[in-house]
Amino acid sequence: MNRRHTLALAVAAALLIPGCTGTGGTTKGADAKAPDDPSKVSGTIKVLTVRTDLVQDGTMKKYAAEFNKTYPKVNVEFEGLTNYESEVKIRMNTENYGDVLLIPAVIKKSDYPRFFASLGTQAERSEKFRFTDFTTVDGKVYGQTTNGGSPGFVYNKRVWKEAGITEWPTTPAEFLAALKAVKAKTDAVPYYTNFAAGWTLTSWTYVNGSVHCDTKATDKLAEGDPWAQGADLRVADTLLHDTVKAGLVEKDPTTSNWEESKPRTAKGEIATQWLGTWAIVQFQAAAKKAGVNPDDIGFMPFPAQVDGKFCAVVSPDYHQAVNVHSKHKEAARAWIDWFTEKSGYVRDNLAISPLKDAPLPDVMRPYEEAGVRFIEVDDTKGAQVKNIDNQSEVGIYAPEYRQNLVDLARGARKGSLDSFFADLSKRWAEARESAGS
Repeated sequence: MNRRHTLALAVAAALLIPGCTGTGGTTKGADAKAPDDPSKVSGTIKVLTVRTDLVQDGTMKKYAAEFNKTYPKVNVEFEGLTNYESEVKIRMNTENYGDVLLIPAVIKKSDYPRFFASLGTQAERSEKFRFTDFTTVDGKVYGQTTNGGSPGFVYNKRVWKEAGITEWPTTPAEFLAALKAVKAKTDAVPYYTNFAAGWTLTSWTYVNGSVHCDTKATDKLAEGDPWAQGADLRVADTLLHDTVKAGLVEKDPTTSNWEESKPRTAKGEIATQWLGTWAIVQFQAAAKKAGVNPDDIGFMPFPAQVDGKFCAVVSPDYHQAVNVHSKHKEAARAWIDWFTEKSGYVRDNLAISPLKDAPLPDVMRPYEEAGVRFIEVDDTKGAQVKNIDNQSEVGIYAPEYRQNLVDLARGARKGSLDSFFADLSKRWAEARESAGS
């Protein structure tokens, strides 16, 4: 699996797979303490990862070799899993699910102490790391994210400039006008849905919080109607719908191709895609391979401002955790700490560091120069939102709902946008009431 959609898959899996009730978690309350003396830490640990690409090309082995300079007695083995969520879910019915693993979204947050060893208290870890609330149960933290990211539009700056657009649109209407200019003045596909891949469309949910610069956006999903007039998801979904309806996308979205879209965007055949910061390095690599300028790849925020400023939500990727049954918890903890702070993984992927005092990656410099405000959305009610979403069968983190929206916009599905939103709102409200929210 490529890094392209680990976060989307992580959340989507929670909605697509029944709750894990495995028999493996029985050592509730164990801790994985940080070692005091690296020279005394020993053992062989297995690290499960979604990064099959980095396992196959030897990158993970290179990280391990660097790790061994500090921890010479620890042998690190890697296993890359293509269908990570489904495969790990099965393994977690036993005690053998690696020593270090990425926390599957299928695991209920309240069950983390059954399956994972604590890394320490939130009070302690939140002083140094971002996103600690995402894996905190009863004051203890059970996972450490590998990196953070922010959603946004990956775009070809050269194409947009040829269309006469040199400033980021500040409203959905301005964005649509910009895409229309791209269509009128260039040969590029203004916007590429990547409909066939499916997971790419789930990225639109991560607009939530950006429209109104709202750190409590998740609370509003749990307590209200995500498709009420002016609500973040309605604003995002309306823009996607209107973009498709105006004929500003690929001719046949059902035949779109994710891998091909990267060199096509780099070469200027495609102008724009809504993805995330994680995609930048891949598109730049595609540009280099195609012999075109990687600096043509740009990144822009969602077209909405509060008090004249764009807002970008910063969220965690998968979280690494220590198997509560691991016989080498100290070595596993050592790997997590080293990988987070010393490996260079964040730098190599042009990602946002989970370390609070780390600078933003260079690719985010235009955001800093434009005064984009970075926010972290409180995830306290994240599990509640997933529960409502699961019961409603809407699937805000799954592909089908926005594939239906795209089909509606392109005339492959009957109905109006208002009725589409009304159905989503009704199902959400019924599930929220059923869940006691």
